[in-house]
Amino acid sequence: MSDGDELKDEGFRELFGEDSRPPCQLYLISPPMFELALHAQALKRALAAGGAIAAYQLRLKIVDDGEILRAAEALMPICADADVAFILNDRMDLAKRCGADGVHLGQGDGSAVEARALLGKEAQIGVTCHASRHLAMEAGEAGANYVAFGSFFPTETKVVEHIADPAILSWWTALSPIPCVAIGGITPGNCRPLVEAGADFLATSGAVWGGDPEANVRAFAEAMAGRQDAP
Repeated sequence: MSDGDELKDEGFRELFGEDSRPPCQLYLISPPMFELALHAQALKRALAAGGAIAAYQLRLKIVDDGEILRAAEALMPICADADVAFILNDRMDLAKRCGADGVHLGQGDGSAVEARALLGKEAQIGVTCHASRHLAMEAGEAGANYVAFGSFFPTETKVVEHIADPAILSWWTALSPIPCVAIGGITPGNCRPLVEAGADFLATSGAVWGGDPEANVRAFAEAMAGRQDAP
């Protein structure tokens, strides 16, 4: 077994245990721009909903490095207090500087191998794989802790260039113990087929930050568990 395989197996056991995948959880993504004090309060509200949230990704666009680091300094302790992983989008260098729990890499943001060398064995490294089985296989072989597929639905958060089918989640979970994240336009009202297809995490942004974050997270938790028809 290679060192990369050992890392992946350890990460899987830490997150999921030996034999089975746990219930699907939320992976929160920040708005692309926000007023820091207000968003910190919104994040606290979201996390107050309980254990449905596994991770939070800081994804600020069109801002300088200093603003990203200031946001990380303010938001990381909020996530730590709730035992929620703090992931930085795109920038492995800034993830190193701020002490984030990990980094999420797009296809143009460097490799999981580079991120592992920079951030260390314990870092959580995710890779965007769009709707590509080939990219997911490559990410897994490179030592990613999770792969992200999407977009599954239209979204206003970013321009949609790749449309994924839920079948890719079923394919991946049958093939690999590495967790998979579903992303793109996911709401409490449309998420259940992705859960049933095998998504380990649902990435969401506007469906939580639009309105009351705590109520929205609770609606997701109900929908993911199949306990009610969410709005």
